[in-house]
Amino acid sequence: MNVIEALRWASSFLTEKNREPNAGEWLLGDVLDMRRSELLSSFERSLTSDEESRFVDYVQRHAEGIPVQYITGKEEFYGRTFKVTPEVLIPRPETEELVLAVLERMRKLFPEKEALRVVDIGTGSGIIAITLKLERSELSVTGVDIAEQSLVVARQNGESLNADVRWMQGDLLQPFLHTGERFDVIVSNPPYIPEADIETLDTVVKDHEPIRALVGGQDGYQFYKQMIDQLPEVVANRALIAFEIGYNQGDMVASLLNERFGTSIETEVLTDINKNERIVIGTIGS
Repeated sequence: MNVIEALRWASSFLTEKNREPNAGEWLLGDVLDMRRSELLSSFERSLTSDEESRFVDYVQRHAEGIPVQYITGKEEFYGRTFKVTPEVLIPRPETEELVLAVLERMRKLFPEKEALRVVDIGTGSGIIAITLKLERSELSVTGVDIAEQSLVVARQNGESLNADVRWMQGDLLQPFLHTGERFDVIVSNPPYIPEADIETLDTVVKDHEPIRALVGGQDGYQFYKQMIDQLPEVVANRALIAFEIGYNQGDMVASLLNERFGTSIETEVLTDINKNERIVIGTIGS
């Protein structure tokens, strides 16, 4: 097969299997080590037998439901390539909006560049912690996750991208309770899908991505409630708190912050590019 024949076959095959037909482009690009633009300008290029075999295997695995990112072992986030494995959640574009919101509000709340203490709770593959460190090199960044398997991936991403991040294993903010360590910025994209909603997810998600990174308890708010309860022991006098949330969770998460901190906090709910509620920001001491 040449490139155009391979792509046509993949598109037809994946359509029959009710998968995204354009996934063939990403998979062939990985096999040939080509960007999409290079791929689309190389239609007549013939595949070697090894390349064709790998490509067919990749397409068949995706047809069975395995996410493209777990097949290729990588995903783009904020202009950088991150390693992903079935031990971590696949990075979503919406989380880039969380990172952008944190960077913008840090500039407003802390106008002087300084070594702010930042912690990313439930870091997974480390995308948030690493991106914040690389965008603001003066930050002192810590990434925390309960799963050592996830931290293995985060450490590998930190090393490959030359990001000096401290990694810690622990349950939410538990490692810092009673230690006296406080943070200027606390950011988290915790599991927030209610248990009952898991069965409504695409099989590519529910059957392959780690459930621990998806389910937020019976009502979806389990981890927000736990973190917010712990926050007073770890936030600095002036602090920024930022959570990624589900599309209808903004008012509840903002309310939990307001109840815990009273008049000392200002909260806002931000929508994503699709106009869905996606981020809750809490500002203390502004």
